[in-house]
Amino acid sequence: MKTINPGNPLTMHIISIDSSTAIAGIALTTDEAIVAEALFSANKTLSARLVPEIQRMLSAAGLTVADIDLFACAVGPGSFTGVRAGVATIQGLALAAAKPCVGFSTLALLAMNFPLATLPVCPLLDARKNEVYAALYDCSAPLPVPLMAECVMGPEAFLDQLLAATAGPVIFTGDGALRYREIIAARLGEQARFPSPYHHAGHAANGALLALQAHRSGATLTPDRLLPVYLRPSEAEYAKINQQNTRQSR
Repeated sequence: MKTINPGNPLTMHIISIDSSTAIAGIALTTDEAIVAEALFSANKTLSARLVPEIQRMLSAAGLTVADIDLFACAVGPGSFTGVRAGVATIQGLALAAAKPCVGFSTLALLAMNFPLATLPVCPLLDARKNEVYAALYDCSAPLPVPLMAECVMGPEAFLDQLLAATAGPVIFTGDGALRYREIIAARLGEQARFPSPYHHAGHAANGALLALQAHRSGATLTPDRLLPVYLRPSEAEYAKINQQNTRQSR
C-alpha cells in the first residue's frame, strides 16, 4: 500500500464522506483547500448516490480515484444504515486505489463547525428511543479536543452529567439539540446557546481536516480496519438479544 510520509511536502488529495445523519456530505480537498463539496438529503437512494457524486467531483477537478491519497468517512455514531453506506463506500474506493483510510467521529465533525470557540461545544444527535448520542468538546483550537467521552443515553441523564462536568455557557448543536431544545433550555436556561440552523449539520470538508491531521500523526488505517462506531446495538441485534432472553426464560 502506498503511504506518504507526514513530513513529505507532496500534495494530498482527500475524499471525505459523512453519511451518518439525515444530511449527507461529500468533499474533495487538496491539502487544506476545498476543491468541491456537496450536501444532500440522505434518503433511500443514498448508497446509489455516493459513488456517482464522487465521480462527478473528480471529473470536474480533472482527477481520478487513483489520484486520491487518502479516503475518509464519518464512522458514527449516527444512522446505522448511513454509517454502513459511508464506511462501505470508502472501503471499496480505498481498496481499489490501494490507499489508506481514516475514520472520524460524527460528533467531532459537528464540533468542527465552531473552530476557536471560547465556549465548550456539545454535539447532540437524535438516537431515537428517546436517547441522544452526545459528547462535549473544547473547540478553542482549530481542531476539537474531547472533554466528555461519546455516549448514548436519555437527554435528561446526559444533561445531569454535563452539569456535573462543566459550569457556564455551552453551545449545543446537531439534530438532537433541535429535538430536545426545550428540555435543554429548561435545565440550563441562558447558559444554553443554540446556533443558527446551518450550524446543525456536519460538513465533509471538516472531516477532511480531521483526516489530514490523523494522517500527519500516522493514524491511518487499511480498508479492512475501518469500522463503524455505533455505541449501542442495532435493531437486528436488539431482536437477537430479545430472542435469546426469551429462550433462556422458558
